[in-house]
Amino acid sequence: MQHDEVIWQIINQGGDAGGGHCSFRVKQQNQNFCRNEYNVTGLCNRSSCPLMSQYATVREMDGKCFLFLKTIERAHSPKNLWEKIPLSRNYMRALAKIDAKLEFAPKFLKHKCKQRLTKIHQYLIRMRKLKLKVKPKLVGINKKVERREVRREAKALTAAKLENSIKTELLSRLKEGTYGDIYNFPQQPYQEIMDQKEEQEEDESESEVEFVEYNSDFESEAEIEDEVEREFEYEYEMEGGQQPQKQSSSSSSMAMRSKRHQMDSDSDEMPAKKARGPRARVDVTFEDDDE
Repeated sequence: MQHDEVIWQIINQGGDAGGGHCSFRVKQQNQNFCRNEYNVTGLCNRSSCPLMSQYATVREMDGKCFLFLKTIERAHSPKNLWEKIPLSRNYMRALAKIDAKLEFAPKFLKHKCKQRLTKIHQYLIRMRKLKLKVKPKLVGINKKVERREVRREAKALTAAKLENSIKTELLSRLKEGTYGDIYNFPQQPYQEIMDQKEEQEEDESESEVEFVEYNSDFESEAEIEDEVEREFEYEYEMEGGQQPQKQSSSSSSMAMRSKRHQMDSDSDEMPAKKARGPRARVDVTFEDDDE
C-alpha cells in the first residue's frame, strides 16, 4: 500500500541537504527544483511532490488547457494513473470546473492549480498577439558559403572583363586589316558586329527618305495637253492675225512634247505649284475663206 509520508522520508533522507535520491530532483544552493512534468509548482517539497497518492495539476497542450487528476485506485495501471479533463477556453468557466473537480482536495493544491491556469491563460494571450504582429524572419548565414560565393563572383567578373577586352581588340584589328584578308576570328563576336553595322546602315537609309505632301493643284495629263493646244492656237492667231491652218499631226505632237518637257522641268525646279487665279476668257471668231 502506498504511504505518502514513507515515500517523502525515503526521498528526503538527510533533510534539505538531499541525502535521499530522486530522479526528478535538481539540486541548487538555495532551492531544489523538480523536473517532473506533472509538478504544479516546479519546486521540490512535500506539498508539491507529484509522487503523492492524491495530486492534481493543470497542463497546456496545443493551446488547450487540461486538468490532470491522480487517484490511488489507479496506481496499479501507470498508463491510466492520470485522468485527463479538458477545461473551457473561458477563464471563469475553467475556474468553476476546477472548483468542482477539486472539491475535496487540499486548499493548497486547489489554489496552485488556479494560479497555474491563470499563468497559462496569460501567456496564451501573449502568444496570439505576437502571431498577429509582422516580424522579420531571421535566417542563418553560412560564412563559409558566403566566402566561396564571393570568390566565384570575383573570378567570373575577371573572366568577363578579359573576354570583352579580347573581343574589342580583335574587332579593332579586323577594321584596321592588321592580318590581311585571310584570318579567322571568333564567329559569334564577328557576327554580332556585322549585325550592328547592318542595323546602323538601315537606320541611316531610313533617315534619308523624305516624304512630299500630296498637292491637288497638279493637273492631269489630259488637261495639260488641252491647255498647250489652246495656248498654241491663241499665240499663232495673235501673231498672224489670220485663222490658223490645220497643222500636221506630227508637228503638233512635237510642239506638245516640247511644251510638256518644259513644264516638267519647271515642275522639278518648283516642288509645289502655286494656285493660279481665274483665267481670262477670249472669244475668237474665224472668217470663212470663201468670202
